[in-house]
Amino acid sequence: MISNKKRRLAILTGGGDCPGINAVIRAVTKKAILEYGMEVIGILDGYEGLIHNKYRELNFDDVSGILTLGGTILGTTNKANPFHYAVQDGSSLRFENRSADVLKNIEALKIEGLVCVGGDGTLWISHQLHQLGVPLVGVPKTIDNDVKGTDISFGFDSAITIATEGIDRIHTTAQSHHRIMLVEVMGRKAGWIALYAGIAGGGDVILIPEIPYNLEKIVACINKRREQGRLFSIIVVAEGAMPSGGEAAIKRIVPDSAEQIRLGGISLILGNQLEKLLGLETRSVVMGHLQRGGTPTPFDRILATRLGSKAVDLIKDKHYGQMVSVAGDHLTEFPLEQVATGPRLVPAGYELLEAGRAIGTCFGN
Repeated sequence: MISNKKRRLAILTGGGDCPGINAVIRAVTKKAILEYGMEVIGILDGYEGLIHNKYRELNFDDVSGILTLGGTILGTTNKANPFHYAVQDGSSLRFENRSADVLKNIEALKIEGLVCVGGDGTLWISHQLHQLGVPLVGVPKTIDNDVKGTDISFGFDSAITIATEGIDRIHTTAQSHHRIMLVEVMGRKAGWIALYAGIAGGGDVILIPEIPYNLEKIVACINKRREQGRLFSIIVVAEGAMPSGGEAAIKRIVPDSAEQIRLGGISLILGNQLEKLLGLETRSVVMGHLQRGGTPTPFDRILATRLGSKAVDLIKDKHYGQMVSVAGDHLTEFPLEQVATGPRLVPAGYELLEAGRAIGTCFGN
């Protein structure tokens, strides 16, 4: 007897939002329905939804018209780690392992395949859940482009487009007032945004977490520019950049978050130091969440659609425990076990680093 039972696929989006998530949701839902006749449900607010059984059904009409929308229609959070879930207990905070609740809810919802869309933190949790038997695949999502095992993540192109536009706009005021202008972009541990947007925007100094900077080198670079008649300088700095022998600038601590330490403010610190050493006026601009918001670029819409489509194929073929990966110009799969080993950093000798040095860009070392 032939069974008419439909396979049920679920999708969640975790971690920070970024342009292109809705394009993935759209691709997963439409392909699962049209090509494989699956039922699709959306888990609300990332792993928070799996812990508390919050979800909604997704049909074809639910995802029509969301291709160009930023953010995620399912909601997200970077605080709900099922293995280390924060619970307020009076005036104190304690942490619980709620993975058993996740397994129970997945079974109750009859989920036969789960698509987890997120960055290295979300995908690390995905790997842990897969170890417990959850049938899932991952989709790399981050503006930071620091997910191991893929050449690029969706959201990155949109972020560097926004950051580059910011640098472009800073140029005119820097040149008019003969100032040192610092543009702080996101990048806790990896400097991909600062590197790409810095090169695209003509940054004179680019500072990334992978290369601790020497303040004297930056001062020498700016002085040399002034001696050559260039009376302004643009410094593009990742939020996680740090001086040699020093530490990254901490903005605040969020006790109930998986990433408790929030970085930020390095541009203000460095700007004050340079102003005292050089006697020149400095201004700092923090791009912040502008890099996460708004409409995804055409590149990210296309990439997100391709990744979502491939994720459904992996679910259909039961290739669980894998992440959809970009390798050159084609898609493949990469084990979540290896994704979970840490972020993808800008390597020493990276081609764009060397190209930047060749055209006179200072990297603070």
